[in-house]
Amino acid sequence: MIGYLAVGLEEALEMTLARIAPLGWETVDLHESVDRVASEDVASMVDSPSVDASLKDGYAVLSREVAEASSERPVRLSLAGIAAAGGRQDVRVAPGTAVRVLTGAKIPDGADAVVSEEFVTVDGEAVHVGIFAEPGRNILARGSDVARGKTVVEKGGRLTPGMVGILAAAGHSRVPVFRTPRVGILATGDEVVAPGKPLPEGKLYASNITTLGAWCRRYRMQTRMEIVPDEPDVIFNALESLAAAMDAIVTSGGAWTGDRDMVVQILERLGWTQVFHRIRIGPGKAVGFGLLGGTPVFILPGGPPSNLMGFLQIALPGLLRLAGHRRPGLPVTPARTASDLKGRDAGWTQFIFGAIEARPDLPVFHSLKGASRLRSMAEADAVAAIPEGQIHIPAGTVIPVQMLG
Repeated sequence: MIGYLAVGLEEALEMTLARIAPLGWETVDLHESVDRVASEDVASMVDSPSVDASLKDGYAVLSREVAEASSERPVRLSLAGIAAAGGRQDVRVAPGTAVRVLTGAKIPDGADAVVSEEFVTVDGEAVHVGIFAEPGRNILARGSDVARGKTVVEKGGRLTPGMVGILAAAGHSRVPVFRTPRVGILATGDEVVAPGKPLPEGKLYASNITTLGAWCRRYRMQTRMEIVPDEPDVIFNALESLAAAMDAIVTSGGAWTGDRDMVVQILERLGWTQVFHRIRIGPGKAVGFGLLGGTPVFILPGGPPSNLMGFLQIALPGLLRLAGHRRPGLPVTPARTASDLKGRDAGWTQFIFGAIEARPDLPVFHSLKGASRLRSMAEADAVAAIPEGQIHIPAGTVIPVQMLG
């Protein structure tokens, strides 16, 4: 146990991910697999396309017969038939003939090229070709999209909408994926009230856990949210219940060492293994992580900026690792700073919420430092970091930023 010795961000993240393994797997219908993670390599069951197919509406020909074709001296061929996608393919291109083909149609036997229809004129049964088409022109070869037996998606790959489409083309209607974690989110504090209930004076609505729950649902995670008062036995029972029912726990509030900050003490009573409980980041220094009977537990402070930043930098990567992501965490892109970014302490990583302005070359990062913490967080679509060892990043500097959108 490290106690209150603060660890650096990279070390904390490494310690977290080293202690978390992906959950078990399940097979789901393909249309339900979007944004899930493949739990094994998935190979194509078929060739797609299943035949050499035409990429254009046009005419299938023997390329050698149109080698000298031009608009001034078109080559005359006889029309031998028509081929459409999915139709019977009993027509053949013999020397001196051409076959009308529609997009997606099987290339007739004998043909080795397709001339686009805009370069052809037809006069009854005569086809006049006005351009050369080399072998393979406008032909999509069998298996060129996906080939039977070839890996379509690798284990750990995220199933984007495009990847789901490729899996369908590869013959799959179901796909094996890692199970997404069930996340218990526990807010502590006598002052916290569930949204929708009357708000007594001096209390506040549970916006933190609502935000955390929304982030979890973005990644297809199931959530169970609870609010408990600052009563040790109630917190003890809630944590014990969540550990038995959920794959991970995220606590909000009660994370530090004040009179009513009891989360760590109660976790110790429950026999958890603490990995760390302080990180050199701002906001969010009171973030902690450990295991309760094998269940990952992420401790987040109650202040909204610290709460969200601790979640984004430590808890979210840990939860995504549970869901099988190979590179868990927020997507990162380079951006140019619109103004100077200034930190407070070179020994800490300072995070700054910001807005991204699209530009033709690189996006521009504008820091958000409004009077309202919640509004600045809500309007942010990116996070920039002043890493340890620095306290100043000049305007115009290109830096990596984490994307929230």
